[in-house]
Amino acid sequence: MPRYCFSLQVRPDRMAEYVERHEAVWPEMLAALDETGWRNYSLFLREDDGLLIGYVEADDLAAAQAAMDATEVNARWQAQMTEFFTGIDGRAPDQNFVLLREVFNLDDQLASSRHAEESNRHD
Repeated sequence: MPRYCFSLQVRPDRMAEYVERHEAVWPEMLAALDETGWRNYSLFLREDDGLLIGYVEADDLAAAQAAMDATEVNARWQAQMTEFFTGIDGRAPDQNFVLLREVFNLDDQLASSRHAEESNRHD
């Protein structure tokens, strides 16, 4: 399954409240994420400056985002979350992901190495 990593910037003065809001995400928001194809979704916050790193697996991130955009609960959640971020120009946080390029994955490289070893044994 494709992996995606993104960054956003949480306002340093709002970090504690941002964390608090994510300790009890609305059940209908959790269900919507699950139903629209978000898998293994995590957020990581750097405490000193509010750098937020997100990780998610999805068959197609654009399709998963579009499916979430079509839900009423996401509109409510994003409206509340907008105030926590800098640099998003009043747009919803989930429309401002800065995607990061994956440059290394241990499982992928191990699988590739094992496949090469298998091929060499059969030659």
